[in-house]
Parts: sequence; C-alpha cells; structure tokens
Amino acid sequence: MKALVVGGTGPTGPYLVNGLLARGYEVAIFHRGTHEIPEIPPEVEHIHGDPHFLETIEQSLAGRTFDLALVTYGRVRFLAQALAGKVGRFVSVGGVASYRGYFEPAVLSPVGQQCPVPETAALVDSEAEHRFSYLIAQTEQTVLEYHPEAAHFRYPYVYGPRQLVPREWSIMRRILDKRPYIVLPDAGLSLDTHGYVANLAHAVLLAIDNPEASAGEIYNCGDENQLTLHQVVEVIATKMGSAIAIESMPWEIAHPSRPYTTGTSSHHRVLDLSKLKQQLGYTDVYSSEEALGLTVDWLLENRPEPGGELEGRLQDNFDYAAEDRLLSAWHDCLDKMRAVPFELVTERPHPYAHPKKPGEKDHRNR
Repeated sequence: MKALVVGGTGPTGPYLVNGLLARGYEVAIFHRGTHEIPEIPPEVEHIHGDPHFLETIEQSLAGRTFDLALVTYGRVRFLAQALAGKVGRFVSVGGVASYRGYFEPAVLSPVGQQCPVPETAALVDSEAEHRFSYLIAQTEQTVLEYHPEAAHFRYPYVYGPRQLVPREWSIMRRILDKRPYIVLPDAGLSLDTHGYVANLAHAVLLAIDNPEASAGEIYNCGDENQLTLHQVVEVIATKMGSAIAIESMPWEIAHPSRPYTTGTSSHHRVLDLSKLKQQLGYTDVYSSEEALGLTVDWLLENRPEPGGELEGRLQDNFDYAAEDRLLSAWHDCLDKMRAVPFELVTERPHPYAHPKKPGEKDHRNR
C-alpha cells in the first residue's frame, strides 16, 4: 500500500509518517524540501514541490497514484482537487477557526462561543464576517465534494516539538530570565482547546484504522482535558523547578501576554470532542500536564536564539522595562480604586429554613 503525506516535517508530521510505516504503508512525503528533520526515516521518499498552487501540485505529482493521501500542509482545497481520482482514501487536516465566533465572539448572542462548542455549531458563511474563517469552512466542503469518503480533522493550537510559534517559550524565557512575575489577562482563567503533537497525530491515525466509521466525517481535535492559561504557567514553572507570580490585568491592557495567549479575548474556546471519542475511540496518548512537561524538555534542548527568528514569529520583544512600567501604573490604579468607599455586604442569610427547635419559626420568621 502506498501513502502520500503532504507535509510530514511539521509538528505532527513525524508521528503520522512513522505511524503509517508501522501500519505497513510505503510512504512518500510531498513538501517544499526547505525543512528536513532526522525523525523521518531514510526509506521515506521525498517529493519536493510547492503544495500551495494547483499547477505546482499537478506538476509534482504527475502520473502518481496512491492508496492513501494524508494532507496536513499546503492549500488543502487545491490538493483535494488535484488528487481526485488518484487516491483511494483522502484524509486531511485543517483548523478549528471555521466556527462562528472563534475570532469574533461579538457576532454571537450571547457573546462568545458555547462551552464546549458543539460540532453542529454554525460555521462562518461569508467573507464579510471573517475571511480567514470563511476560507477554512469552504475548504472543508471542498474536501467532501471531491472526496465524499474523506475524513477531515480540525486542529486547534498545536504544541510540542517543532511548533513554529511556541507560546510556551514566551513563558519559559521569562522564567529563565528570572522575572518575578508574569502578566496574565483576566487572571489567566480562560480555556482554549490545545492539542499535543502526539495526541493529534493519534487522532488522525484512528481514521486510517477506521475507514468506514470515519468516511465523510469532520472531527474536532484536541487534548481531552484543557488547562487554563494560569494552570499552563503553573505547570511550566513547576517543571522548570521555579515559581513566578501571576499579575492579573484586564484583557484590554494585558499587552505583554499577547504572545502567550492563543485567543483574541478571554472568552472560552473549548471544542466538543464527542464524535472523535465515540466514533473512533479517541483517548489522549499524553495528559495535558505530561505533554506540557515534554514540550518544556524539548524547548530547553532546542532553545530559540534570543532576539532570533523564532522570537520574531512570536512577536514578543521581551521588553521587561515596559512591562514594569505597565505593572506600576496598574498597581497605582488598583490603589485608587481600593480607596473608593464601597459598602460590602458581609453577611448573607441562608436561603433555606434552619429552625433551631421543633415548632420554632426559622430565621426568616416563617
């Protein structure tokens, strides 16, 4: 059996490639060739080309057929079109941003997505609402138009080895730089579905193992249990044998936190994984805490260069002086607000009857 993996060298790629090899497939990977990694075994064929344009896809794959195509990279809608009639099974990976409210929570009423977001939730259906989300939703439909038996997976934020924009590094470097505190928006209590590389690859490989059950289906992916941003910081600090104080600020002014928050607000973005679990039997390979620990280990062994390309992608300038000025101003505001007289209700009567003796009226004289 021959399998084509489009991508293969990104965060989940090696897990997918090696998972297919373990299942007896002869594997070729189609990618640009600008990023080779040792985790891809030498028996894997490399087809170098650009998977982003219909003409370059057709040129690179001319005359080739495969039993399976696993598409994780490039423009999926063009790959679906180019591989129609040339593959026995089409399995693809996209994003979760196709849901309404993912980027623009205010378009929903009440504001923000349901928690968890049901898999039947409405998708963005116009460019006017949000172009990027609309294109993702249209890609999903294109896949099923060209490959009715396909399985499509919606990846959330991916963390672990080889992540191109590892928000964990922004947290880790502040700990390594011995910063006494880290700024979190709204106490870091928001929840956002994330997926560890090995867990996401495991989910996709379940579709390979269950072709009939997954035919024509679209699945939400992610870790079964999600940590708040506050918990993420706590787990990372504990793993690094350190501690860092949390400074909570409203989202609107918590500017230093943007590189290590994955949402566009503090609204929850938690996906329902019921279909993945019920139809394909998905369970995490690694728990969220284990996976974060493995991510910390990898980043410590593969430390980004300070001020280098990766930190540029994170858009984190680590301007600690500005963070200190912002925190000082915020504490001044808190001091002024605390000085405003405000009478608090300190005792509240219990709403239910609690008579002391038989026949005696309760504390509400009933």
